[in-house]
Amino acid sequence: MRSILLSSAFLAAIATGAAAQDTPYSPGDVVNFLVDSADLGLNRGICIGTAQECAPPEPQGMDMLINFELDSADLTAEARENLAVFAEALKDERLNKARFVVEGHTDARGVEGYNFGLSEERAASVKTYLSELGVSEARLTAVGLGESEPRTGDALDPENRRVELRIDLQ
Repeated sequence: MRSILLSSAFLAAIATGAAAQDTPYSPGDVVNFLVDSADLGLNRGICIGTAQECAPPEPQGMDMLINFELDSADLTAEARENLAVFAEALKDERLNKARFVVEGHTDARGVEGYNFGLSEERAASVKTYLSELGVSEARLTAVGLGESEPRTGDALDPENRRVELRIDLQ
């Protein structure tokens, strides 16, 4: 499965590599990022050149702050605000067919089995909130990954307590 990451720190750089912004992204920013980064069947063309010249660019992540407090699957106010922007973006007709995998993560505190369950609860919490905002549950698949994929080199870093949204390009 190919996917494009909308990861978990909304105020960092978008695909352009721009510096962190003081204001959150708009729904239009999210739509443009997804349309520009993903082959959603909107653009077709022929490339004449080497395989390297014609290869599509590697998609960059778009950071959205969907972090959690220690031992919690409750959405923070900031996470709710950012998910509301994401839900609004999904109303754009260019994204009608887009499906997303909602990946829950934890830091390495606690035992592995507990962390796996907590990561599932976090993913479910985001999926539920997005569905409350009008996103069809059929467009969202929630999975828990526990502590298996830390975002930083420090497995105990609070930044690892997050949910990441990936557009499913199957």
